[in-house]
Amino acid sequence: MSIATIISEIDAEISLLEQARALLAGLTSTAAPKKRGRPAKAAGAAMAVKAAAKPTKKKRTISPEARARMAAAAKARWAAVKKAAKK
Repeated sequence: MSIATIISEIDAEISLLEQARALLAGLTSTAAPKKRGRPAKAAGAAMAVKAAAKPTKKKRTISPEARARMAAAAKARWAAVKKAAKK
């Protein structure tokens, strides 16, 4: 007998013993321990439904001129706040 066949026979015996232990302990042979929190399947299904129902929108961009106007307005607002705070 070669070493590889001996190892494969030992692995088969170990798996049989693990299955027997699981049956005696009242567990199923392939059951994983329960995890805490929301099940991953429920969260994944909910996210998939939301993604499928909502069409994707194009991302809107702001022109450089509009960005400059917004910056100027913000500076003016803060200048007024600082001026009021000095009084």
